[in-house]
Amino acid sequence: MAVLHNRVNQDELKKRLYQEPFKRVTISFYQYFFIEDPQLFRDQIYQSLEALQVFGRIYIASEGINAQISIPEYQMENFRQYLNSIEAIKNLRLNIAVDDDGKSFWVLKVKLRHKIVADGIDDPDFSMKQKGKYVNAQEFNTLTSDKDTIVVDMRNHYEYEVGHFENAIEIPSDTFREQLPMAADMLADKKDNNIIMYCTGGIRCEKASAFMLHRGFKNVYHLEGGIIHYANTIKHTGLSNKFKGKNFVFDDRLGERITDEIIAKCHQCGKPADTHTNCKNEACHLLFIQCADCAATYNGCCSPECREMLLLPEEAQKKLRKGIDKGRMVFNKSKQRLRPRLKEE
Repeated sequence: MAVLHNRVNQDELKKRLYQEPFKRVTISFYQYFFIEDPQLFRDQIYQSLEALQVFGRIYIASEGINAQISIPEYQMENFRQYLNSIEAIKNLRLNIAVDDDGKSFWVLKVKLRHKIVADGIDDPDFSMKQKGKYVNAQEFNTLTSDKDTIVVDMRNHYEYEVGHFENAIEIPSDTFREQLPMAADMLADKKDNNIIMYCTGGIRCEKASAFMLHRGFKNVYHLEGGIIHYANTIKHTGLSNKFKGKNFVFDDRLGERITDEIIAKCHQCGKPADTHTNCKNEACHLLFIQCADCAATYNGCCSPECREMLLLPEEAQKKLRKGIDKGRMVFNKSKQRLRPRLKEE
């Protein structure tokens, strides 16, 4: 019987990754299409990609597929051939990572989900069949040169903080499901304006464009392939770059540099910084921005308390961690409860 999930220790998998004698390429892709039997589709995807030594995170739902993966460079052609064997994703655009060391993932996880991107939409009349118009990098630059065009960032606040397009509106939220109604409400009096939505790779802004049309907006666009495809196009064509800073990514890199500008600040000392990290104290694991000096001062932790806990024996740490619900541990300047952890009195 085929093994349809990983059975190897995570530490061992990381060790194997760094010992690989070949180069890996990090890519992402998605497609909205109906899958009649998600479980069967999931199992087939897992078996086929594991055979190609693919690592990464893939979500499967009845509405489609969402994938962030790394592939051995020598397997790229075989990988493309496999995708092209599935009619619904034949000749699919693949977003190649902009700033990539090939160490983004070390295990393959293919999971079933209710939605490939959690949207909170429960309206039975909503459909992805009616969505905004794609714009490429050149069209995006042209449209956004018009002062009446509204550019909307459909990523989380911590993604926007380290990098975004010029004059883009932030929808200040932790989750996409919260952002959708917020965006519609914030722009309720702009239903006749040109509105361009964007996100990391295209999956969120595509759904957002459909939601805005569903809510009565008239001229809605979304950036094809998101920031990743835009950055690669700029890189290879010499078009003017309207993105500033760093593109946050949801893998072990936690970001890929698009421009040299650092537009964010260290959450501990306030100096220019845009390196996201997770607090090394496993009982905390807070995601926040930390400069190199503070990383040395706090030993990679978000507070003196976490730094002290990290010095305890592992068994003592485990006892203190037991029963802790970390919840959604992301630094947010609007959340007062997190502020004291990022300042030493």
